[in-house]
Amino acid sequence: MSNEIEIGRGKRGTRAYSFDDIAVLPSRRTRDPENVSLGWQIDAYHFDTPVLAAPMDSVMSPDTAVLLGQLGGLGVLDLEGLWTRYEDPASLLAEISELSAEAAIGRLQEIYSAPVRAELITGRIGQMRKAGVTVAGALSPQRTQEFWRTVVDAGVDLFVIRGTTVSAEHVSAEQEPLNLKRFIYELDVPVVVGGVASYTAALHLMRTGAAGVLVGFGGGAAHTTRMTLGIHAPMATAVADVAAARRDYLDESGGRYVHVIADGSVGRSGDLVAAIACGADAVMLGAALARASEAPGKGWHWGSEAHHLRLPRGERVMVGQVGSMKEILHGPSSRADGTANLMGALRRAMASTGFSDLKEFQRAGVVVTTGSGV
Repeated sequence: MSNEIEIGRGKRGTRAYSFDDIAVLPSRRTRDPENVSLGWQIDAYHFDTPVLAAPMDSVMSPDTAVLLGQLGGLGVLDLEGLWTRYEDPASLLAEISELSAEAAIGRLQEIYSAPVRAELITGRIGQMRKAGVTVAGALSPQRTQEFWRTVVDAGVDLFVIRGTTVSAEHVSAEQEPLNLKRFIYELDVPVVVGGVASYTAALHLMRTGAAGVLVGFGGGAAHTTRMTLGIHAPMATAVADVAAARRDYLDESGGRYVHVIADGSVGRSGDLVAAIACGADAVMLGAALARASEAPGKGWHWGSEAHHLRLPRGERVMVGQVGSMKEILHGPSSRADGTANLMGALRRAMASTGFSDLKEFQRAGVVVTTGSGV
């Protein structure tokens, strides 16, 4: 059956689905949850859980990045955020949490107009490294040329290049664009890059030598990209398409495996389960971890899109607090809304469908629960 539908006589569109539109099917076999492995490894780095934290100031500080590492995940610090613009941003974080809705965007633009300081990048990475966890930091494609050497020299283990959308063929008349293929080839640390939302774009990024690609385009709780730009990528379809690119690139490259990381619309445990079942190796969590009592946002959540100086494409949203980061990831939980014990939910879903590890669970059967997609 064709995946296209007719919008009108002059236009056809691709049918696509979000995580809410699909569900995992039970199978003929079940197993004990204790016999399920949630381990994930990218390059030389092993993690007990397939979770990366989104590099957002409402989610990650150096301290929460270390805490997540100790809990089995990977904390990714925004190296263009408050922690690399100010010596001590605590008072600013408190102010952001108290801003009125009308004043929030304008004040965020003012706060984030301070310059990024190379010595603070070095200091924050060093702080995380001293704690003994795997260290990851993120830059936007626009600032990577300026600060990448500072980041690598400071001792980062994994380098994340994250934007709303990242391509291997960016065209610019104002400045020489980042040549991802040459950059990644010359770098001594593995690179995770994205977002990307289509088979072709993902395949091009995989050919640059990236260790992992982030799948998503403005699909998070704090994004307004669909409202401002009219662009949207339903995540179940996006992850499945990029997983297909991973499979084909594996054949093309003679066995090189590129990790697919769902980045967006993974706000609850059911979304996480759907992301892995659609083909993701791991997930990048924003709002889900912003609900932790240790999160710097104090129950508020925002991303870099919210303070863009010319065209904000995000906002500060209240996600609330549901418990500690440990409770959100590993429980125990007294909530039945999918906001806590995310790993317990993933483990039970895998056990209920008979799968023992994440790679196996990518082959789980799914059903479409809506008729039209999004």
